[in-house]
Amino acid sequence: MTADPFSRLAPFIQEYIWKHGWTEIRAVQAAACAALLDTDDHVLIASGTASGKTEAAFLPILTLLAQDPPQSVGVLYIGPLKALINDQFYRLDGLLEESGIPASAWHGDISVSRKKKTLEKPRGVLQITPESLEGLFLRRASVLSHVFRDLRFVIIDEVHAFMGDERGRQVLCLLERLERVTRVPPRRVGLSATLGDFGLAQDWLRAGTQRGVQLVNDAGSKRRLHLALEHFPRYEAQGKEEFGPLDETPELYQQLYERTLGRKSLIFRNTRHDVEETGVTLRDLAEGHATPDIYHVHHGSVATAYREDAERAMREEGRPACTIATVTLELGIDLGELERVLQVEPPPSVSSFVQRLGRTGRRGNPGEMIFSTLERPYRDTDPPHKRLPWSLLQSIATVQLYLEERWVEPARQPKLPWSLLVHQTLGALEQYGEMAPRELATRVLTLTPFRHVTQEQYRTLLLHLLAGDHVQRTDEGGLILGLAGERLVSDWHFFAVFPDVPEYAVFSGPGQIGTLSSAPEVGRVISLVGRAWRVMDVDETRRQVFVRRERGRNTSVWLSSGGEVHDRVVHKMRDVLEGQVTYSYLQARAKDRLEEARALARATNLLEGNVHALSDRHTLLLPWRGTRVHETLLRLMTAIGESGGASLTASSDTPYSLIVSARPEELATFARDLPSEEAVRLRLREVFLNRPGAGGPGKFDPLVPPGLLAEAYVEDQLDVPTALRDLARLGGWIN
Repeated sequence: MTADPFSRLAPFIQEYIWKHGWTEIRAVQAAACAALLDTDDHVLIASGTASGKTEAAFLPILTLLAQDPPQSVGVLYIGPLKALINDQFYRLDGLLEESGIPASAWHGDISVSRKKKTLEKPRGVLQITPESLEGLFLRRASVLSHVFRDLRFVIIDEVHAFMGDERGRQVLCLLERLERVTRVPPRRVGLSATLGDFGLAQDWLRAGTQRGVQLVNDAGSKRRLHLALEHFPRYEAQGKEEFGPLDETPELYQQLYERTLGRKSLIFRNTRHDVEETGVTLRDLAEGHATPDIYHVHHGSVATAYREDAERAMREEGRPACTIATVTLELGIDLGELERVLQVEPPPSVSSFVQRLGRTGRRGNPGEMIFSTLERPYRDTDPPHKRLPWSLLQSIATVQLYLEERWVEPARQPKLPWSLLVHQTLGALEQYGEMAPRELATRVLTLTPFRHVTQEQYRTLLLHLLAGDHVQRTDEGGLILGLAGERLVSDWHFFAVFPDVPEYAVFSGPGQIGTLSSAPEVGRVISLVGRAWRVMDVDETRRQVFVRRERGRNTSVWLSSGGEVHDRVVHKMRDVLEGQVTYSYLQARAKDRLEEARALARATNLLEGNVHALSDRHTLLLPWRGTRVHETLLRLMTAIGESGGASLTASSDTPYSLIVSARPEELATFARDLPSEEAVRLRLREVFLNRPGAGGPGKFDPLVPPGLLAEAYVEDQLDVPTALRDLARLGGWIN
């Protein structure tokens, strides 16, 4: 850059900086100014939480807009959450106050009058969710060229949250479709605090365009961290009738209570059930100790008003507050000056760990996180692998991968995203009307997420949609929406590509407090928003549950699933178990438990090879692989074993082990006689098609032919090549 970055910013921005007492332009902001002002490339800004990356993007962009005002919306900001958009909107409001550059938001909570005003005079910055942008295409396609005819920039916040997600693939489709409508190729600016592979992120950001991508990387800068990891036992009921959380894990809840007392803190649990249980239990402890109730809960089934109450309480200065949350508070919603984060059990990924850790340590203060891991009791007669503290090993591996390498999981892109392809196909017919099959294929299959889909596969999909009346053929041979397709697209739920989970709205008096994924029995005590409620009535027709306040235990149940653990995490777990390093953040009980596990592994030769005899008919296989390969080995061995008449099956008794119904030498013979990769894929597809309720995880997968779903299952959810390579080395694994 040829001049000091501050001197190149628009005068209204300089005045804003002086008024707010900024002493300097941060390094990430100076680098972003160079990338945005001196090149015409896309820009990826990778910088830690609260490092000023949002300002790093907007300071130079608003400077360019002030120099040459666009004749439409000049900046499209795409955020993953309405709450995050609202938060950023208020942050921008002060910066734009004297600029004459308006900023507006567009999502489900924005009034019709405000949206009408935006459409009448589109200018400045428009902040939007992917679903609302999809809604513009399907409901207001005629205004797109007017609203975005002079679009200069698209800012995509929390890029890491989009990259490996169906919504992220939807965003890419939307951006490519927008360019086709407006004929304007805007520059893209990605923001993220959590990226593992910058090359993958740059490829994702440039998808479907010809521009290069400038990387502004401040994510690897050293942070001061205060970490502690404590390990606790889970006790079993032993026939006790009243056995609640304080009986099962008393030390854990006592720690959570003491470490949050009088502080601003955030507790992360991995499921909504655990969040609710923690909220109820900590409130009970506060009542028993006659201390203030400072506790809130925050997850997707809590009504918006209660979530906003929690966010306000966290931002309020000078008063202690604690919110127990799932992933809903991982992203950059402003929570004020948090003093510490507490994490119970390993987070879903290293990426989640980094996001959660980043909620603390702002304005130069050290980040502080207290881990807690849990372990159920075991018997001395249990086989060695069942006596290992797997959650402790996974937590240490997660921390070490970040501390030693700043590694986080790379986003994985599926090759056959059928659900999204159905969505974009029906959306194209809604937006453009009748099209010849070839024209439809050209318009849809040229979108980046579908580059691996063949013409023949798409033809199979279209024939299936025709058979279900989601698509209809006209007398002239063109394709239009069928009656079933029209019904689907006319519902506003169609805008979203994530699955709709049927839910029951829960009411206390006239106000809704949240939702449940299934109807509870009348008289049952449930918990929601961190409080206990007795179910008084259930209206199945309207899917409504009516409750009153009650004392009791958490018996609510929501649908949930574990995340995908990467191979690198499991490899690191093995290294931790095999090594001799003493990790400074381990507390006494965690340190002792790790040493016990290491001694057990050495004494039983558990790390000497991957195959261990358990009995005359069963063999333990420890592949030291992540979720995807582990699942592939499990399905592959059973599918091939049964088809070959060997009756060899596999099952799991821990998340990282396989129990095979064969002796080690029989397993080696099985591995030597494996069929070709293509034969294995065909057999796995057959198994998928023959299992009860076979279907895919996507929202629109019920509209996809089963054969295509089977192909996607084998291609995208399993890892056949890696599993076959591991089995081919089986002879060297046997002790």
